Amino acid sequence: MKKEATFGAGCFWCIEACFKDIQGVLNVIPGYAGGDENKTTYKEVCEGDTGHAEVARIVFDDELVSFEKLLELFWFVHDPTQLNRQGNDIGTQYRSVIFFHTPEQEKDALEMKTKLAPVAREKFNSEIVTEIKPAEKFYSAEEYHQQYFAKSNL
Repeated sequence: MKKEATFGAGCFWCIEACFKDIQGVLNVIPGYAGGDENKTTYKEVCEGDTGHAEVARIVFDDELVSFEKLLELFWFVHDPTQLNRQGNDIGTQYRSVIFFHTPEQEKDALEMKTKLAPVAREKFNSEIVTEIKPAEKFYSAEEYHQQYFAKSNL
């Protein structure tokens, strides 16, 4: 059955690249979520005034890959203890966030966050700061952000 997951873990180009080749992932769409603005652009999000995070909306077939497997990859590909940054990307738009689409996704995300808390303290010497919030409005990023690495031959 086709389902959706939405993750923010730094730059959406990197998140897209991490998930796009996973068996069962049907599409990955870079975009913006979690802000107050009804309409937004990359420039506005980068200025930090919209409240949006750069995210990837992942469309997946849950008969081929579970939400839990996607969550495991999400936690693995970034440092969930860094507040409002990932590497050189700094700002609230780069925050670690899971936007859940169902109560089951919320439950799974909270349980995994709790389970990983001791690992984060040991590995990063810090607490997990990942937000877990309901998925509301999602705005696809501009076309030039879609499949950025593939188009750029990076």
